Amino acid sequence: MGVVLALLSALSYGVSDVVGGLAARRMLPVRVALVGQIGGLLTVTVVVVGVPHPPPEVVDLAWGALSGVGTGAGMAFLFRGMSRGAMSIVVPLSAVGGVALPVLVSATVLGERPPGLTWLGVSLALPALWLITRTSTGTPASRASLVDGLAAGVGIAIQYLCLAQAGAGSGLWPVLSGRVAAIVTVLAAAATIMRGSDGALRQRGTASTGVLAAAAGAGVLAAAALAAYLFALRTEFVTATVVLSSLYPVVPVVVGLVLLRERLRRRQVTGLVAALGATVLIAIA
Repeated sequence: MGVVLALLSALSYGVSDVVGGLAARRMLPVRVALVGQIGGLLTVTVVVVGVPHPPPEVVDLAWGALSGVGTGAGMAFLFRGMSRGAMSIVVPLSAVGGVALPVLVSATVLGERPPGLTWLGVSLALPALWLITRTSTGTPASRASLVDGLAAGVGIAIQYLCLAQAGAGSGLWPVLSGRVAAIVTVLAAAATIMRGSDGALRQRGTASTGVLAAAAGAGVLAAAALAAYLFALRTEFVTATVVLSSLYPVVPVVVGLVLLRERLRRRQVTGLVAALGATVLIAIA
C-alpha cells in the first residue's frame, strides 16, 4: 500500500507541475506559488475539520512547519532559476538533489537499511530523473542558475525529510502546519529574491479568474501529494518513499507528448524506461 501511495504522490505532483506551469505563463511564478499554497491550506483545513483527527502534538506541528519552510524555499529558488532561462539545468538539479539528499541522510543519520533491490532502484532512478527532465540542447546555464537549482533541491529534501519525522498518528496536522509555513516562506521570498527579477516578468502580475483557479488547483494537488507521501511513510522506508514520490517528472513529459504534441528525445525515452525499472525494483524489494 505504501508503494501505491508514493506513486499517487508522484502523480499528484506531476499534474500539479503541469497545471502550475501553464498558470505561470500568465502570472508571476512566485504568485502562482503563493496562490497554490493558499489553495492547499484551505483544502487541508477543510479535511482536518471535517474528518476526525486526534489532537496534534507540538512536535508533529513543528516538523510539518519545517517541512513547509523547505517547500516554500524550494519553490522560490526553483522559480527564480527558471526565470533566468536555465530550466533544463535547474529542474534536473532540483529533482535529483531532492532525492539524493534524503536517501543519504536516511541511510547515514536515521540508520535505515533498505534491501539491495531498493538501492539498485535508487541508483537507477537518479539518472532517470536527470534524463527525463533534460530537454534542452545542452546550453550551459549561468552559475547563478546552478546555485538556484541546488538550493531548490535542498529545499525539496528538507520538505521530505522533515515530514518523515512526524509521528505515525499525526494525521494531516503536519501537512496543515506546513502549508502555513510555506505561505510565510513564499511571501518572504517574494519580498526579497524577486526584487531583482526582470521587468518583463514582473508585468505578469495580473491574471484572470481561470488562471487563479489553476494556480490554486496546483496547490491542492501538491498538498494531496504530500498527504499521500506522509501516509506512504507508515509502511515504507523513507528512502523508497522519497524516490518513488520524486518520479513526478514523468508526468509532465507524458502530458507534453500526448496533449501538447511535444517530441521526446532519445535520452528522455531512456529515462522513462529507467524510471519504470526503478519503480518495479523498489516495489518488489
